Amino acid sequence: MAPIDRKPDGSSYRWAICSLLFFATVIAYIDRGIFGYLKDTLQPIIGWDERGYSYIVASFKIAYGIGLCVAGWFTDRLGTRKGFAIAIVLWSIAAMSPGLATSTVTFCIAMFFLGLGEAANFPACIKTVAEWFPRKERALSTGVFNSGANVGNMLVPVLVPVLVGAFTWRGAFTVAGATGFIWLAGWLLLYSKPEESRRVSRAELEHIQSDPPDTVAQLPWARLFPCKETWAFAIAKLMSDPVWWFYTFWLPGYWQKTFNLTLETNRLPVMVAFGVSILGSIYGGYLSGFLLKRGKSLNVARKTALAICAFAILPIIFVPFIHNLWAVVGLVSLAMAAHQGWSANLFTVPSDLFPKAAVASVVGIGGMIGAGGGAVFDIFVGYIVTLTHSYVPVFAVCGAMYFVGLGVIHLITPKYTPAKV
Repeated sequence: MAPIDRKPDGSSYRWAICSLLFFATVIAYIDRGIFGYLKDTLQPIIGWDERGYSYIVASFKIAYGIGLCVAGWFTDRLGTRKGFAIAIVLWSIAAMSPGLATSTVTFCIAMFFLGLGEAANFPACIKTVAEWFPRKERALSTGVFNSGANVGNMLVPVLVPVLVGAFTWRGAFTVAGATGFIWLAGWLLLYSKPEESRRVSRAELEHIQSDPPDTVAQLPWARLFPCKETWAFAIAKLMSDPVWWFYTFWLPGYWQKTFNLTLETNRLPVMVAFGVSILGSIYGGYLSGFLLKRGKSLNVARKTALAICAFAILPIIFVPFIHNLWAVVGLVSLAMAAHQGWSANLFTVPSDLFPKAAVASVVGIGGMIGAGGGAVFDIFVGYIVTLTHSYVPVFAVCGAMYFVGLGVIHLITPKYTPAKV
């Protein structure tokens, strides 16, 4: 390839790429969030109970886990440009399919295919961050794109009543799913590797490539599965992912029933909680970068940030005992913001400890384990709520899981040194 004529300085194009990842994540969470927000509206129409709903949500997560098995490997082999493009075509088509569902079984099938398609989002995003950002900026850039999850969930209560009013609930799924094709056009127009992009100046390219170069071109899964660092990440995902899934799929319905809210009056609490969590995503990612700039080691910076987030989440165990809506919204908002800070730092673990060639695969393995845990947790929630009519055990688990995850990370990789692969 001929050398690219670059400007000597003046670009920050890596943040434009980060914005693409942000919008892809927004779309993914709108596509999945519509179903959770319409839970109680569709219940009398379709005829599911709490257990039936848990099976539908579990089908999404099982598929998501299966998809992550393939998505990480797929992205590492095809590269982020092709891999992401193919994935968003598949998930956009799948996001329209719940509009055709007529029963619990057909909703299970539709959500299963949506989970398969959306599985590529985070492996592709994390791999893109590893390609476009040096280590010292990865937690922050991950926090920025990961905040798209909060924005997506925050937009759901705004968009869903409008879409349902204009197109019926079936049309709401169709219109939301179609937005992925708009993003695809921007991705294909703007994305290439930094060393191949004319929009990247020489100074920015040097900044992006300031870490020691990787010497590994490709790593098979057979070498990644036995690595203890793979399992440090995967078990931490197993502990924390189910909690975020709970917020996404169960929280709107919990508020609606507990505080006798309608589809419209439930809008503001959901928007506030997910809006506040945007701050956690960005500032949680900023925190470890700040500690690194203050001279702390990568080990101390990442684990300190994770510990602060875990402590901030703990008060959520008191939610079932509080009967004031806005006090509950406050505690949940704090926990959700802290989760997003946790997630921004946890997602940097694969890029900290593995070569770029393996990052998407490790994220896929961890995400698969986390999604599997989320599916089991959904069934647990469905049975607990049906049998006891109480969320006390559910919120207790939500508050404790992060300390277990952090303990596992520290136990498996106490010095936080790169994996020997």
